[in-house]
Amino acid sequence: MSTTPSAKLPPFDPADPLGIDDLLGPEDLAIRDTVRDWAADRILPDIAEWYENGELPGIRELARELGSLGALGMSLSGYGCAGATAVQYGRACLELEAADSGIRSLVSVQGSLAMYAIHRYGSEEQRRRWLPGMAAGEIIGCFGLTEPDHGSDPAGMRTYARRESGGGDWVLTGRKMWITNGSVAGVAVVWARTDEGGPGAGIRGFVVPTDAPGFSAPEIRHKWSLRASVTSELVLDEVRLPADAVLPGVTGLRGPLSCLGHARYGIVWGAMGAARASFEAALDYARTREQFGRPIGGFQLTQAKLADMAVELHKGILLAHHLGRRMDAGTLRPEQVSFGKLNNVREAIGICRTARTILGANGISLEYPVMRHATNLESVLTYEGTVEMHQLVLGKALTGLDAFR
Repeated sequence: MSTTPSAKLPPFDPADPLGIDDLLGPEDLAIRDTVRDWAADRILPDIAEWYENGELPGIRELARELGSLGALGMSLSGYGCAGATAVQYGRACLELEAADSGIRSLVSVQGSLAMYAIHRYGSEEQRRRWLPGMAAGEIIGCFGLTEPDHGSDPAGMRTYARRESGGGDWVLTGRKMWITNGSVAGVAVVWARTDEGGPGAGIRGFVVPTDAPGFSAPEIRHKWSLRASVTSELVLDEVRLPADAVLPGVTGLRGPLSCLGHARYGIVWGAMGAARASFEAALDYARTREQFGRPIGGFQLTQAKLADMAVELHKGILLAHHLGRRMDAGTLRPEQVSFGKLNNVREAIGICRTARTILGANGISLEYPVMRHATNLESVLTYEGTVEMHQLVLGKALTGLDAFR
């Protein structure tokens, strides 16, 4: 740092204390601001009511608007996709989850799971049939991997795809659980075991139109988390599909796990959006809420909480940015994504809980976003890899010893 008298430091910015915005280019900032403005206009005025009612009304219109923003399949190229960088996609995820985790989940499942699977492993015919409509938000997609009895161990899935004699149609039977977008989807990417290869080796992905006979997706109700999100069960009762419905580009668990890695990357960013919204609510409250004759932000204990929250928030954003640069360079490893999800979701929940203490009783009110974000993050903590799974991924990478079994 220059020590000459003429050197002038930029002012300290409480919203960006580390100057992370300096790492972003004009296009990065424009995308971030566009998504932030859209969320402020379309989500924030109504999200508390949607959450309280346990609904996401107008989801199809929201999907079309997100498509027009280029947010669906954002980091994919061609077929109507925006071809954005990983950092740009991450910034969009942060802004969407700052509004609500359910909105980021809608985008993540559409783009990083369903569209990504078709884009990476699908045939050219499958890509041309589905991706342009999905990128535009005209077709909503879902991703069927988790089952009622098999979450962290997808190799044990029971959903089964039987091949008709002579190499003809496939027939799918089984159930999937906790499927975002399920009951509003026009297409489902469903993973099923087959008789090809040994245990786990024969897992294949199938592109399933949701109007196929035998397919149903009853919505899951009575959730206390991700309430402004459509969550469903998928039921496949002898669903008959043509031979070309299978994703030709992958066999085995490598397929769904690579899709999950892409989606987990978005969570690394998104969790910091929920944390930022909660931190900002606490900071604003601390500046104006008076106790003992002055704002509570003037007390040492409150300032200590705010300082610790800010440190973890912006460390998490820096970590997400670093992982994004690695993804753009093609050097991001799955273990590094586990590192990011484990840290950022865990720290985001801590920030929400500390923010709640600053708001006191008001912290449980939907007038403020804190409790909504805290309960949403309890789902984010679990889906696409629990804390324990990511700890074991890192433990294996550190020691070279497999503790999963």
